[in-house]
Amino acid sequence: MAVSDKEALCPYRLVLEHVTSRWGVLVLIALLDRPYRFSELRRTISGYGSWAVSEKMLTQTLQTLERDGLVHRDAKPVIPPRVDYSLTGLGREAAQQVRALSQWTRDRMDDVEKARQTYDEARAAS
Repeated sequence: MAVSDKEALCPYRLVLEHVTSRWGVLVLIALLDRPYRFSELRRTISGYGSWAVSEKMLTQTLQTLERDGLVHRDAKPVIPPRVDYSLTGLGREAAQQVRALSQWTRDRMDDVEKARQTYDEARAAS
């Protein structure tokens, strides 16, 4: 696979985009708890908010995180096929960082709302 110009210039920024994308964050946080099958993972991360992740988007997110070495895909040779997704050591480290940021956001949401209100009132007054 050829390396894109974007990857060659800023490889760490591309990984940062993958880890902090809407679905990347939710996948990493969910997989901190335990391995999941695809459909379980889809239900779990769709349950985090008012959004529902499509199968295509979840597949792309998992493939990207697997390529980056953060997610392990374990396909078991059984009928029907069973595929489990889990975090690698590197993925667990990234997921813990993302979860800390997520927790900070929850803890500081009142302050953010106050700042937004102050900003909006100042803009409306000018």
